[in-house]
Amino acid sequence: MRNNIFKLLQENPYPGRGIIIGCSEDGAHSVIVYFIMGRSENSRNRVFVKTDDGIRTTAFDPSKMTDPSLVIYHPVRVYDGVTIVTNGDQTDTISDFQKNEEGYYKALKTRTFEPDEPNYTPRISGMLWPCGAYALSVLKTAEGNPKQSLRQFNEYSCLIPGLGHFISTYKTDGDPLPSFEGEPVAIAINDSDGLEAFAKQIWTSLNEDNKVSLYAVRQNIKSKEIQEVIINKLEETS
Repeated sequence: MRNNIFKLLQENPYPGRGIIIGCSEDGAHSVIVYFIMGRSENSRNRVFVKTDDGIRTTAFDPSKMTDPSLVIYHPVRVYDGVTIVTNGDQTDTISDFQKNEEGYYKALKTRTFEPDEPNYTPRISGMLWPCGAYALSVLKTAEGNPKQSLRQFNEYSCLIPGLGHFISTYKTDGDPLPSFEGEPVAIAINDSDGLEAFAKQIWTSLNEDNKVSLYAVRQNIKSKEIQEVIINKLEETS
């Protein structure tokens, strides 16, 4: 069953950071969406900016940045046609392993969840290959116990028109925050009105108080031409 991603997000006050990978309704494009949310001033004081090979987070007001260690990173990098999207510096780990002709699986075997006790935020990662295959991974604690790491890998052999999969760091709001559970959620990619409209609808579906930034990219499978959208809350309100 293909779930309605807008409804899922509207009903969830705090999924945290989320990744969507899938295929456009017309079957002609791959689609990736990555968003971040935040509850602290440090987490909310961020925007996405373009780089040569993807995007990075940066402080909107550098004077308010107290700890950059888990909030400043490259969420998206493209290397040799492969798109890497993650919620932390494991983007660089995967990219480095790719450059050495080693896979994302080996790269993520060297990583675990984030050291932000008591939440132990999962590290979520996605890969999209030029052939249309993609993968999603969640690295988290086992039942919230930091003594044990649980690594989940889901691989999809091809893109299917109108179908995508979604993972997030958290199941919902809480204290401590409960980690994402289960397999990636199958969702409908309703982008017939274009990438910008799809991205804005996802953005609108996120909790107004907690949403921070969103990035969406759609690539033509044949021509490799890309279209990108970046939405930053602080730039909207500044």
